[in-house]
Amino acid sequence: MSHFSVMTDDFAMDSRTLAGSLEVRLQAIANAGFTQLMVTPEDLVNHPQGPDAAVAAIHASGLRVTGMQTLRDFEGLSGPLHQYKVDEAKSMLSLCHQLGCPLLVVSASTLPRADGDSAALVRNLRQLAMLAIPMNIRIAYQASAQGHTIKTFGQAWDLVWQADMPNLGLCLDALDVLSCAAPQDDLDFLEADKLFLVQLADHIDEARTAVHVFPGEGEHNEALASLLTTLHELGYRGNYNLAVVNDDYRQMPAATVARRARSAALWLGQDVLQRSVPLPNQIRLKRRNAG
Repeated sequence: MSHFSVMTDDFAMDSRTLAGSLEVRLQAIANAGFTQLMVTPEDLVNHPQGPDAAVAAIHASGLRVTGMQTLRDFEGLSGPLHQYKVDEAKSMLSLCHQLGCPLLVVSASTLPRADGDSAALVRNLRQLAMLAIPMNIRIAYQASAQGHTIKTFGQAWDLVWQADMPNLGLCLDALDVLSCAAPQDDLDFLEADKLFLVQLADHIDEARTAVHVFPGEGEHNEALASLLTTLHELGYRGNYNLAVVNDDYRQMPAATVARRARSAALWLGQDVLQRSVPLPNQIRLKRRNAG
């Protein structure tokens, strides 16, 4: 294992970040020294030779699949629309199972017609977790700033805690944390073993919007470093996904963007995590045990 890979074993690169065919993106990610990959259903179903060929390409790359994203607008529905979303969830879980993907990210519903009653939301999340159990897949529930009801990670955590399913946990989005007025108050309530994934990105504010960029390239380096340190102190030893999607990156060669991601992982692994976790000959977080 190279010096670089030791630093980045806990960081995944998101397939959505890069332009090009699946094979081009896989090669760029592997060549940059990453060992993990976050995939999407489109990576499989849009492959010219079909999902089986996509699965074969991913396995041949040597990259470990961190998870698949994202199932959206699942909870709080009823009637035919609910059944429609259940069928979609089953399809995504089936793709995860075919790939050997251990985790499905679920983003809080943004649909105005979604029921905001917590009992209904918990019931739906339990149903989804039950569907995933036979396939040994974990469900990572993530808040959405555009969510109809669940807009913050604290609200998402409340539902995860109420649902109390062994394979249901929280997906924590760094940008969600950065947007909170007092994030430490909610972070203190989290349980590390129910935190299944942390999505990392930063942004650069423009006049009317914010451009998502890799950690280390944006305006919140100090806050991101503090977040990682806090999560370690809480006992988190899981994976981090560099969840950066913007149109600019997708107009650059995949290898160029992957090198920028490498710089982000180096900063996080060497400058941030090594400083907070000074283990002998090791500057990365402890890897989550398999299974």
